[in-house]
Amino acid sequence: MIRQRPLPLPRARAEALSRDDFFETPANATALAAVEGWQDWPEGKLVLIGPGGAGKSHLARIWAHEAGAALLSGHDIAAADLPALAAIGAVALDETHHVAGNPAAETALFHLHNMMTAARGLLLLTGSDAPNRWPVALPDLASRLQAIPVARLEPPDDSLIAAVLVKLFTDRQLSVPPAVIAYLTPRLPRSLAEVSRTVAAIDMRALEERREITRALAAEVLDTLADPGQ
Repeated sequence: MIRQRPLPLPRARAEALSRDDFFETPANATALAAVEGWQDWPEGKLVLIGPGGAGKSHLARIWAHEAGAALLSGHDIAAADLPALAAIGAVALDETHHVAGNPAAETALFHLHNMMTAARGLLLLTGSDAPNRWPVALPDLASRLQAIPVARLEPPDDSLIAAVLVKLFTDRQLSVPPAVIAYLTPRLPRSLAEVSRTVAAIDMRALEERREITRALAAEVLDTLADPGQ
């Protein structure tokens, strides 16, 4: 039975981004192995690519924790203290594709790359696609990025979507019938961010209406998310 909750108060929940929260499936196994084999990266560098919601940021955070790396976004590189980052010896730059077309960001990444190479440091970059598809204007940066090995995350498969659904509901102390997981899994976008958004919406609906989480409630929430004007 789902617990009864007397007041419709939303509960804040920290996003779970540890290694134990990363579920290995055929969609991500190759990329996971590449990231976990960071001691053997050629020249100490790797580019991790994949569609939005596939788990790139999660893996970047796992690696940053394991390698003691600094972690920042491609949006922030232009203003970063590059010598301080290089001195750490390991850097993860998430959403690196956002540097493309920004002269200051491209120049900063070019210098950071060279500093990490000179210091024999470690550099993990993530992006939506391979570096040769990023519209980088600085030729020297483009050539350096294209020389870095690439690991690809595929879109989440059904087994990953189902596992994440179970985990997110459990984290919210919700006991959900298997039929709900089976109903949601093939109908959700192939994005872990959307899975999290859907679970939060289902929890909120159940809380507000004081209903158990059933297949019918899940269907109502999916309809609402698909058509926010309802």
